[in-house]
Amino acid sequence: MLKKYWALGLVMVFSVNVNALEIKGELVQGNWVQLIVEPNSQIHFEQRTLTADNDGRALIAFSRDAKPQKTLIVTNKQGQVTEHKLSIAQRDYIIQRIDGLPARHVTPDEATLAKIREDGRKAVEARKIDLPTPYFLGGFIWPAEGWVTGVYGSQRVLNGHPRRPHFGVDIAEATGTPIYAPAAGEVTLAESMELSGNTLFIDHGYGLRSDFMHLEEILVALGDQVEQGQLIATMGATGRATGPHLHWGMSWFDVRLDPALLFNLDRTLARGARIQNNQVIWDD
Repeated sequence: MLKKYWALGLVMVFSVNVNALEIKGELVQGNWVQLIVEPNSQIHFEQRTLTADNDGRALIAFSRDAKPQKTLIVTNKQGQVTEHKLSIAQRDYIIQRIDGLPARHVTPDEATLAKIREDGRKAVEARKIDLPTPYFLGGFIWPAEGWVTGVYGSQRVLNGHPRRPHFGVDIAEATGTPIYAPAAGEVTLAESMELSGNTLFIDHGYGLRSDFMHLEEILVALGDQVEQGQLIATMGATGRATGPHLHWGMSWFDVRLDPALLFNLDRTLARGARIQNNQVIWDD
């Protein structure tokens, strides 16, 4: 969870003007922000070079374990260089233990491991895509209703074995529960994968995308353009799962993000909350 000084208004959007740089969004681990600079400026951040669009817009993001201080360098069309120091709020993360998973999904044999590696290569390629359409400007909604059973950043211990952190929000409900596009975008991956099961990526532009995993059925195809609220899939338990649920992850290129930070929640999202009518209902 976030430290106390971030407990109120996690993602209330704000703007800061610093030497012709405007930042829209919270500077916090697991979040993405929109930058506004001089149009067509070059932006250098985290060993990545971006070009601001004709409106001066670009996105950057901060990983789960981003350090407290980051440097952003902007070079405008005249070659003028400005350096900006960013202070990134730090978070605390829970430990989540999950038992009862098939052994091949925790300690895979060589054949299973080969499939996992091939799936990983496909996901890596999809996360390199940089669509020029800013679909994300239309905002986001929750993609499904159900109980929150997993949150971003938690350290996973699977069948007693420590594994990678959890990079998303898990929403559990019955098999076949409808899943809707949280924002407009383009389908850049639709595959059956070993660990994530039936997997769907919807790209929201400028390197930002949503990942949907463990689906029962995928109802859109590679290359489709989807609108916010469009039915895209149904909930399932395919891949490494102990029951039907949706894993909703987000990423900016290869930086994994927290979908819960899209919403102006009055507290940190936690297991036991319920998503209903595009709202979070707290179990207290």
